[in-house]
Amino acid sequence: MGGETLPFAEKTFVGFYKAFVDGGRWQLYIDGVLNTLRITAMALILGVILGILVAVVRTAHDQQRPGRKNPVLGLLNTVCQVYTTIIRGTPMMVQLLIMGFVIFSKSREFTLVGTLTLGINSGAYVAEIFRGGLMSVDSGQNEAGRSLGLNYLDTMRFIVVPQAFKNVLPALGNEFITLFKDTALINIIGGKELVYAAKAVGSKTYDVMYPYLGIAVIYLVMVMLLTWLQGKLERRLRQSDRR
Repeated sequence: MGGETLPFAEKTFVGFYKAFVDGGRWQLYIDGVLNTLRITAMALILGVILGILVAVVRTAHDQQRPGRKNPVLGLLNTVCQVYTTIIRGTPMMVQLLIMGFVIFSKSREFTLVGTLTLGINSGAYVAEIFRGGLMSVDSGQNEAGRSLGLNYLDTMRFIVVPQAFKNVLPALGNEFITLFKDTALINIIGGKELVYAAKAVGSKTYDVMYPYLGIAVIYLVMVMLLTWLQGKLERRLRQSDRR
């Protein structure tokens, strides 16, 4: 009877073989990683665009001179405050459920809806990152742009924002890593990424332990790689600042 039970090492090998090798299932994981990186990049791009717009509006509102308040800018600032408060104050999963099953309930583009939700969520956090970056730029830079005949928007676009962008690159690297891990959540609305691949394999092998352990290792390796690249970028930025 004891011979009918496979040794632990052999059982583990068979489990991983079925989960990753048998039937070319490793291709599903590669597609999952590529989709995850694609979703992360698209969400971060959307988040950066939203974040810059929100940060510029809020910074411009805060920098108005006393007694010269622009009502349109005040309205936009209120909208931006409501946006950041709601997004940062509610869980990502709840936002995905609302976007997937309420706002876009008739859409079958689950991955696209998930990417859009991640981007909107990221925008609220990127806005605060950029707002801190804009405030870190010396106010004399703004005055220098005005002395050259540039209006406020041109001064921000050509002088202030590029300097602020360099200051916030490390924080954006952290946001990219956070987004990479958060992509796993879009699976709850049917988005196709790495967790989706693991679930698909598990449904065929009737054993989800090895696919889930495998993607945990993949996530860990990818995060370590992204962290290493971020460290190299930060060191290069520090070296350029010394020059």
